[in-house]
Amino acid sequence: MKSIVHTHAAQALAQLAARFDQWRAQRLTRRERIPACLWEQAVALTTVLPLSRVAKYLRVSWQDLHQHCATHHAPAVESSSTTLRFVELPATPAWPMPPLSAAVELQRTDGACLRIHYHEPQPPLVALVRTFLETPQCSS
Repeated sequence: MKSIVHTHAAQALAQLAARFDQWRAQRLTRRERIPACLWEQAVALTTVLPLSRVAKYLRVSWQDLHQHCATHHAPAVESSSTTLRFVELPATPAWPMPPLSAAVELQRTDGACLRIHYHEPQPPLVALVRTFLETPQCSS
């Protein structure tokens, strides 16, 4: 799969080099700036191919291409009319936290024992404890 991508990128690089050559042949002066559309295509190719290879093949300076890449990938500056504000994000643990758990153990006078293990933050224990403690004791 990776070789297919590189093959297509190499073909695109060859086509772009031909466009650069065509531009060079048609420009009016040697100091004329390279059009933005050609730079954009060159920058796009650097995401797949090494920057040095693209620069060498297109016969542009590595520094110029690097500068265009940095400009292209730089975040857009917000307009001064927008105000910045603080947004608090809840902290997320770096690792999974163990679930909350607790154990309750009750014993009645007749010897009956109730053990509860739970994983909820606040289980409805009041009704359960009241029912257990108020249950009439068995008579033998």
